[in-house]
Amino acid sequence: MILSVSRRTDVPSFYFDWFLNRLHEGWLLVRNPFQPSRVSRVSLSPDHVECIVFWSKNPEPMLPRLDALGAYPYYIQYTINPYGKDIECGLPDLARRLEVFRELAARLGRERVVWRYSPVLVNAVYTDAFHCEAFGKIARALSGFTVQCKLSFIDLYQKIRSGMKERGVVPQDNQQIFALARTLQALAADCGIALSACGKPDLRQAGIAASSCIDGALMQRLTGRSMAFRKDQGQRDSCNCVESVDIGAYQTCCNGCIYCYANHSPETARRRAAGYDPFSPLLCDSLRPGDVVTERKVSMHARNTEIFQPDQLTLFSGARHSDPS
Repeated sequence: MILSVSRRTDVPSFYFDWFLNRLHEGWLLVRNPFQPSRVSRVSLSPDHVECIVFWSKNPEPMLPRLDALGAYPYYIQYTINPYGKDIECGLPDLARRLEVFRELAARLGRERVVWRYSPVLVNAVYTDAFHCEAFGKIARALSGFTVQCKLSFIDLYQKIRSGMKERGVVPQDNQQIFALARTLQALAADCGIALSACGKPDLRQAGIAASSCIDGALMQRLTGRSMAFRKDQGQRDSCNCVESVDIGAYQTCCNGCIYCYANHSPETARRRAAGYDPFSPLLCDSLRPGDVVTERKVSMHARNTEIFQPDQLTLFSGARHSDPS
C-alpha cells in the first residue's frame, strides 16, 4: 500500500506530530470526503506500507523528527514557487524554504526530495518573463540537491475561478504554455535537473516528459523492489499517479494559497484546524453518531515478500504548529 500524505492538506507543516503518533499506534481513520459517514480504518503496519509520499510547501517541522519515521520508505514532494503573499500568504520566505530543501536533501539524498513548481499561473505581475527569471534562480539554488522538478499549470477549478479572476489570472493557450515550458526545461537542464510535467495540457507535445507525483518508478528505485502498479482511478484522466491511499482531510490546510482546490476558505481551514488533536485517530475530526467504520483493504504492489522493520517510533504530544498566516 502506498500512503499519500497528503493531497488534501499539508501534513508535514501542520500535523506531522499527529502522523507520527498514528504510525506509533499502527493505524488511523480517514473520512470519505464524498460520503462523510463512511470512515476507513487504515493499517500503518510496516508489513503493509510500501512507501509514503509526503506533499508539502513547508516541511521544516519534519527536520528534527526524521528519525522517528524509522525504516518506512518515503520521499518528499516539496512545492517551491516564487509567488508573493498575495498568492501564498502563509508561507515562510523563499530563502528559508530553499534552505530547508537543501537540508532535507543533504540528509535524505537528492532523489528523495522532489521539487514541484506548481501551479504556474500568469497575470500582469506573474508574467512569463517573471516565471523564467524566478524559476532559473530557484533551479540554481537547488542545483545538486534534487534530480527532478515536476511542473504543472493551473487548472481553473470552479471553486477557485472567482479568486483567480480577481487577480487577473486567465487561461493561456497551449502555444503560450508550450513556449514557457520549453524555456523552463532548458533552465532546469542547465542546473542538472530533469523537468517533467503532470496534468493538462499534455506537455509531451512540447518535448517534456509526462510525470506522476505518486511515482511508481521512483518508488521502485528507492525501495529496490519490483512493483506492479495500477493507475489511480480516483484522479483525473490526465493524472499519471499510481494507486495510493490518501490519509488527509480537506479544509484543514492553513498555508492560505489562493489557488488551492482543497479549501473553501482560509476561515474554514482555521476553524477546522482549531479542533486539531494530535492523539485523535482522525485528522482534525472525531467519530460521530452514525459513522460506519470499515477496514481499508490493503493493496500490495511489491512482487516479493521481503518485509522491513521500522526503528523505534516516537510518540509526540506537542502542540499544533501555529498558523504562520
